[in-house]
Amino acid sequence: MKKLFFYSLLSLFFFGCNDKSEKTDVSTGDSTKMASTASTDELVYPYTLDQPYKDWQPGDKQHTITVMNSLKAFAAGDIEGAMAGFGDSIDVRLDYYHGKLSHDSLRNFFTKDRANFSSITIKMGDWESVISKDKKDEYVTLWYKQIMTDKAGKTDSLSVIDDAKMVNGKIVELDEKIQHFPAKK
Repeated sequence: MKKLFFYSLLSLFFFGCNDKSEKTDVSTGDSTKMASTASTDELVYPYTLDQPYKDWQPGDKQHTITVMNSLKAFAAGDIEGAMAGFGDSIDVRLDYYHGKLSHDSLRNFFTKDRANFSSITIKMGDWESVISKDKKDEYVTLWYKQIMTDKAGKTDSLSVIDDAKMVNGKIVELDEKIQHFPAKK
């Protein structure tokens, strides 16, 4: 009898703790029974932002193609093709460099840089186009591996993340972050 009573209490405890309350799916508006995994309390982030969070949404996929075409043309040595995706004034942030360049100055910069290499190969990892909820900021981000061979025949590679700000279908900001791969021993 004691065992029966114990098992009854145990089963009431387990079934009583199972929250089967009705939840509403925000994305569809359906009122269905869903398991609740997140708290409805406001989240407290360990860091704050200088400006409010922009609530990024998926952006224009054509902008991704514009940025990729520019990168592909640069890798192929086609500087004019690379410049087709850029605006009149570009804020450029690269490894050890930051400047605001005109379209012609950026063309000269790219021409000098590309002349150092006999070949550049891009192995794309991923990409994303996003736009802020208020539609004021739009970016394309590319994640890729860049393999370069210089004029002396030495090959090196980088892990690269490019953030390109888009305005009216043109790149107006290029922010590149790189990681050097360690040399082979």
